[in-house]
Amino acid sequence: MNAFIFPGQGAQYLGMGQDLYDNFAESKKVFDKADSILGFAISKICFHGPAEELIRTANCQPAIFVTSIAAFKALSVKCPALNAIYMAGLSLGEYTALTASGALSFEDGLRLVASRAKFMHEAAAEKQGKMSSILGLNLDIIEKIAQESGAEIANLNCPGQVVISGSIEAVDKANVSALKQGAKRAVNLEVSGAFHSSLMQSASQKLSAVLSGIEIKKPLVPVISNVSASVCGSPEEIKHNLIKQLTGSVYWERSVRLMIKQGVKRFFEIGPGKVLRGLMRKIDPGVEVINISNREEIEKQAG
Repeated sequence: MNAFIFPGQGAQYLGMGQDLYDNFAESKKVFDKADSILGFAISKICFHGPAEELIRTANCQPAIFVTSIAAFKALSVKCPALNAIYMAGLSLGEYTALTASGALSFEDGLRLVASRAKFMHEAAAEKQGKMSSILGLNLDIIEKIAQESGAEIANLNCPGQVVISGSIEAVDKANVSALKQGAKRAVNLEVSGAFHSSLMQSASQKLSAVLSGIEIKKPLVPVISNVSASVCGSPEEIKHNLIKQLTGSVYWERSVRLMIKQGVKRFFEIGPGKVLRGLMRKIDPGVEVINISNREEIEKQAG
């Protein structure tokens, strides 16, 4: 059985989606529609950059969302018999999963992602913070370090990797403490703020206001929520989870293990990069991961 999974911020690369745009009418339609909705050429930023524009949160999140949906649409047309019993996405990727599953329209999904990115950028400017990945230390030790330093647990992505978030002072203090207590590494992430922490509270409130005017339907394919590591329920629960996701922890490893427990043997990582594939090797190297980001990978599935 299959699951479709979608990447989050950090999976981007210059030139992503160009191959899809050039070879699939469905993908071209997605990029053209996105340019029209956003009022600027997100397609050109994906294809040509410059890199410093692509990595900006306000551009990066819509760019990954659009590229992932463009890949999903092309795959759906070329491989109509290919289906999934679950969908999920890492952080930002949850919006892609909800759109691919039919819970959100493409237009609403893109507007939500663009708003989310804008609000996160604004929150980061209001309250400066950072994120760090702690490698090779038990979660219970990291939780204690976070409590003592004032940092917060942001992402539980895979065994041996915990991402913390918070003020610059708190994360720096936690990094030093983690290394002293045996962590292999403490790596500061190249992000603009303290995502998935209480410093995103203003972004969460603004997103809540936008979500109140968005229609969310019951997904046609069950979607796993980041904040609960369980199947999204009603449209109201989906809204609640998306709001909570900005300030809460992302339970990616637990989400993946749930899907595996329910019989998923093969994961299709749909969108740019291979970040989720790398995490999967550490979660369960026995499952298959197939990347879908360009014509060659899609046509291989089409046979």
